[in-house]
Amino acid sequence: MSSLDGSTGPLQGLVRPAPAPAEETRRQDRAEQTARPRRRRKNWGGWLFAAPAALMYAVFVLRPLAASIQYSFYDWDGITVATFVGLENYVRVFTDPQLLSSIWHAFFLIIFFTVIPVSVALLVAGLIRELRSKGLGKLAQTLLFIPYVIPAAAAAIAWSWMYATTGAVNQLLSVVGLESLTRAWFGDFTWALPAVGLIGTWINLGFCTILLMSGIGKIDVSLYEAAKLDGAGFFQTFRAITLPGLRQEIGVCVTITVIAALASFDIVFMATQGGPGYSTMVPGVQVYQLGFTESRIGLASALALVLSALVLAVVLPLQRLFREK
Repeated sequence: MSSLDGSTGPLQGLVRPAPAPAEETRRQDRAEQTARPRRRRKNWGGWLFAAPAALMYAVFVLRPLAASIQYSFYDWDGITVATFVGLENYVRVFTDPQLLSSIWHAFFLIIFFTVIPVSVALLVAGLIRELRSKGLGKLAQTLLFIPYVIPAAAAAIAWSWMYATTGAVNQLLSVVGLESLTRAWFGDFTWALPAVGLIGTWINLGFCTILLMSGIGKIDVSLYEAAKLDGAGFFQTFRAITLPGLRQEIGVCVTITVIAALASFDIVFMATQGGPGYSTMVPGVQVYQLGFTESRIGLASALALVLSALVLAVVLPLQRLFREK
């Protein structure tokens, strides 16, 4: 005689009863209750690992930021009793010609810190790829990256010597017959800011070149081979394959160098300290002078916060522009 499920044998006719729905529900509830503490332990473990970094960030970033916001509404010299002035410091930032000129100088430096280094780095990276010589490529990468390794303050001091009246720059101009162009570069009201900007170009060029060369390495080689078979030249291949493939890397270069231009301090401070006059003054150096030299803590805090807002206003759209589609 066969069992109800069609089986035969000594246990025929015996059928294992199906578990009741209520019993199955209880099993699932017990399993979920057992899994919840494990998930909680994992979450707490992650927070414990992040706690030291979060504490340092709160102490050295969030707390000074909150203090700067508070100070920006006061007229305070850092010693005597502060006087509440409301938005007066912010109005001063946007109406004082000297403070506005420092902000304009920071935006002008974007040409030398971002536009020139990224443009030249794109061409250099494309040319190094075309040469296909590993030895030459490694040598070029090393020579170009050295300026980025050197501290910016040390680079500014070295360039100050080269920009001197008897420095290497003027001597080179004299040798090639351009003696009429020689000048005391950091003492010239017209050329001091571009001269400072070229130091930023020299420093950022190597970083941008290395990053873009690494990006070229991830582009499918078959695309270049297909372009070559179609008879495409260097500039056609560069425009159709290299540029689109380096979208993210270009975005990183632009973002980092724009922040370096707007928040520049060490190069300008060590090279000119904002002189001659205020021709090379930038917000970073202006904040330092207002806060530590003139003891105008409230105005320095307001200018620092305005600079932070400007950096975010420039960088966030750039992030969206270069985001991978």
